Amino acid sequence: MKHLLKLSDISKDDILSILELADRLKAKQKKGEEHKLLAGKTLGMIFEKSSTRTRVSFETGMYQLGGHALFLSSNDLQIGRGEPICDTARVMSRYVDGIMIRTFAQQTVEDLAKFGSVPVINGLTDFAHPCQVLADFQTIREYKKRLEGLKLCYIGDGNNMANSLIVGGIKVGMTVSVATPPMHKPDSAVMDFAKNSGRFSYTDDVLKAAKDADVLVTDVWASMGQEKEAQARMKVFAGYQINSDIMSVAAKDAIVLHCLPAHRGEEITEEIFENHANVIFDEAENRLHAQKAVMVRLMGEN
Repeated sequence: MKHLLKLSDISKDDILSILELADRLKAKQKKGEEHKLLAGKTLGMIFEKSSTRTRVSFETGMYQLGGHALFLSSNDLQIGRGEPICDTARVMSRYVDGIMIRTFAQQTVEDLAKFGSVPVINGLTDFAHPCQVLADFQTIREYKKRLEGLKLCYIGDGNNMANSLIVGGIKVGMTVSVATPPMHKPDSAVMDFAKNSGRFSYTDDVLKAAKDADVLVTDVWASMGQEKEAQARMKVFAGYQINSDIMSVAAKDAIVLHCLPAHRGEEITEEIFENHANVIFDEAENRLHAQKAVMVRLMGEN
């Protein structure tokens, strides 16, 4: 494992080893034990999309690991003025020990890895959100004690979260069901991968998708960069909401996840969000621990 670009690039064993390391690092942090496994290392963080959780968790994580993180927006870099990503990759590789990027196009992340010589971590693209899904899996294991054999149901937009949950969920042995409006399905390549697994179902019927689900996941109807579509999407996605009706057909002990920020009253009701707030904010915290594990795995000596 040289990079974390998307979950389809890594194996089930890679995912599970990251989660096990994340658990150990979380335990150390909770006990106040130092774990400076990246002392002297520097992570360059490129943000073409702004963020709360991604920036704070990576920056804090590098500090706790004994390293240093550099925040770099498009305004701070020559890519904001037209420098090719291949040149940025080759220059930054001579300064830093790893690069995390949060951007729009998946190809940008792929090119960073292709032309650079240091590990690259996808902090989010329009196609994939692997770091979030690793944190989701860590949270599911904490509450359900396993991943394999569980049913995960995603309801909402077939976006980067849907793509990564489908691929990751199938890889770790979960059954994955997805409900989206017909015109907002997950990526076609992801759908093809999932159909061949025998553990995937797609429908536009939210109750059918949620039946007997152990884990329910949703995301905002309009992602970053789609703000102008928000009003139109409100009409299209009406009904694609995690609410009491959905919970009534899910498993009795089902948990709810949300990558945040949440728009209460849209993709999830206030009641359901607050009933599962402890899980959702544990999930948010686990971004820190899962990403620390990724950084140690990619940038550490061993």
